[in-house]
Amino acid sequence: MLSEMSRVIDQVSRDKGVDRKVLIATLEEALQSAARKKLGPRAELEVRYNEGTGDIDVFQYKEVVLDVEDPELQITLEEARKLDPESEPGDSIGTRMDTSTFGRIAAQSAKQVIIQKLKDAERDAVYKNFIDRRGEIINGIVQRVDRGDIIVNLGQTEGVLPVREQAPRESYHRGDRVRALVLDVSVEGRGPQVILTRTHPNFLVNLFKMEVPEIGEGVVSVMACAREAGVRSKIAVASSDSDIDAVGACVGMKGSRVQNVVHELRGEKIDIVPWHADSAKFVCNSLAPAQISRVIIDEEGHAMEVIVPDEFLSVAIGKKGQNVRLASRLTGWHLDVKSETRYSRTMQDGYDSLLALPGLGVNQADALYEKGFYSVDELAGAALDDLAAIRGIDETEAARLVREARAAVGMRERRLAGKDKKEGDGGAGPAAQAEEAAGVPPDEVPEKPPEQ
Repeated sequence: MLSEMSRVIDQVSRDKGVDRKVLIATLEEALQSAARKKLGPRAELEVRYNEGTGDIDVFQYKEVVLDVEDPELQITLEEARKLDPESEPGDSIGTRMDTSTFGRIAAQSAKQVIIQKLKDAERDAVYKNFIDRRGEIINGIVQRVDRGDIIVNLGQTEGVLPVREQAPRESYHRGDRVRALVLDVSVEGRGPQVILTRTHPNFLVNLFKMEVPEIGEGVVSVMACAREAGVRSKIAVASSDSDIDAVGACVGMKGSRVQNVVHELRGEKIDIVPWHADSAKFVCNSLAPAQISRVIIDEEGHAMEVIVPDEFLSVAIGKKGQNVRLASRLTGWHLDVKSETRYSRTMQDGYDSLLALPGLGVNQADALYEKGFYSVDELAGAALDDLAAIRGIDETEAARLVREARAAVGMRERRLAGKDKKEGDGGAGPAAQAEEAAGVPPDEVPEKPPEQ
């Protein structure tokens, strides 16, 4: 039959989540502290838990001598042989102590040691339990709100959902159930603190893992995710099985799966995007439902110029630029969305700037255009070897074209600087200055591009 001590150890271990061995070691240390309070700091003691009886035994050891000089550490041969008839001088003999004789001060000291050690052990248990759960979704109950931060009861400990990790327009009251992602476990003076989040992209990813069995099985993979918490998100998915539609699996029958996620996120709009290995195709998918006319890729700058029909410009950009901003985060590319009208005008202006260079004919301009030199700005920064490789242009002509292009760019910049100075001095009006800077007669000023 288990003793009262053994039952207490088992109960505390269950309730506090503290290892039984840690509790036993704590009790042994506490009793040793109590014994030293009574017997003195020089006493040689041994404290051990008896698994058989469930009790903690305290033994004091003394050296067997013929003449006792230090009663705290020595015992006479006569006294020793009463305990052990085979004792000899020089032996060390232990006597079992009656813990009830330690007194009130010793007991209080033991209690303090036990309380402190239990707190330390409980903190360690909490840290070890939650440090491995980072990135997991956890459920809790709102306990209180402290300066906007939500304190959540997680059972074994409390978690905090900071204001910065709460989605806009979400509100909670005491007793409400809350589901959040374990963002981190920080160690502070008060003990481990579990930091929760509902705004992190991984919270959305984990919600889909819970709703979509195909993701848990590894058939469907979440390739990327971008969020503006509480408003709109984009998630890119791919399937390793050609017979399974990744987007369809995430949407579910009649949209049931994605609606469960939307409900948990309090109505946040979610775009499920099919991932593609081709970056340009992936970008086009991420900007849906806008139609894409063409994509111009700048590998060096890791940017794409996306051209869309005029009627899809607002759809591609989205409200306050949200759609293109999320698409850029999702794909990892800097995206510049332009309408076909604006793009055509820009390309025409660039072509005209090439034709305006002295000694550059239509054939040469066409050849430069075909090789990707669409304006004097690009020609000014061109490498001579690249130009000399174009038909009809040798090294001498290439050097001349670069000089002329740089001169044209420099002249334009000086004119723009002069325009700014005139505006500051109360000179000509903005329209006349723009015409002068562009070198265009007033009656040939091109039509103003449409506003995006």
